Amino acid sequence: MKPKRESLAGPRQPRDRRLLWIGVILLALVGVQTIAVASNPESPWTQGIDEIWRAWVGVGPDSGAYTWLVPVFFQYLGQLPGIVSVFLLLPLALFLVGRWRSALYVMAVQVAAPGLVSQVLKNTVNRPRPEADDALGLFGPLFHVDHGSFPSGHATSAGALAVILIALIPHATRAPTIALFVISAFLIVGMVWQRTLVNAHWITDAASGVMVGAGVSLVLWWAFEPWLRQDRGRRPWFMPKQIDA
Repeated sequence: MKPKRESLAGPRQPRDRRLLWIGVILLALVGVQTIAVASNPESPWTQGIDEIWRAWVGVGPDSGAYTWLVPVFFQYLGQLPGIVSVFLLLPLALFLVGRWRSALYVMAVQVAAPGLVSQVLKNTVNRPRPEADDALGLFGPLFHVDHGSFPSGHATSAGALAVILIALIPHATRAPTIALFVISAFLIVGMVWQRTLVNAHWITDAASGVMVGAGVSLVLWWAFEPWLRQDRGRRPWFMPKQIDA
């Protein structure tokens, strides 16, 4: 009788339920905020916080604060260059190194989070974006935007990418783990800052977008975890096998 073959990642391990529960909690919080905003899109219960943050962070078209490298990077991360990189180039690279399971995870997240959930909420709630107010010296969006401010599609993409990076890159030791979480935090905080800097979204819309992206990514991480674990133990085809001494 032949012994059972073990996967490349070793003996089968149970899924980490913390991924599922944290993801569900984040999506539940978004659900509560969705109901609150949908009941009064013009002025939800967070409007006071939103107005204070906008007056503090938002800039006008004559400001150079939104045209330098970092804010421009976040602007295009949520537009076509970022979409092509994360939805097409990253999965293609994963396929080429033999991590097709990870590629499917990335594509599933992109379809579900910014592609489906975010757009459904936008069209359901249809919250107005910040508008110019000459009396208060406030400005509207400094870039072209579509309808609906809740939730931020850019922030959804950033929240999803932050989780994707942690899910895909092995981080068995402390230093890579810290580096990954720093990069993920930079993506999230930077995107929330940029979307409110250019008056494209209210702060709570950007925060909700992050929770949508991260929540969907965590739930799918939990669902894909056995496959992702196999890929983490797979050596790319172009790397030679180790020879035992």
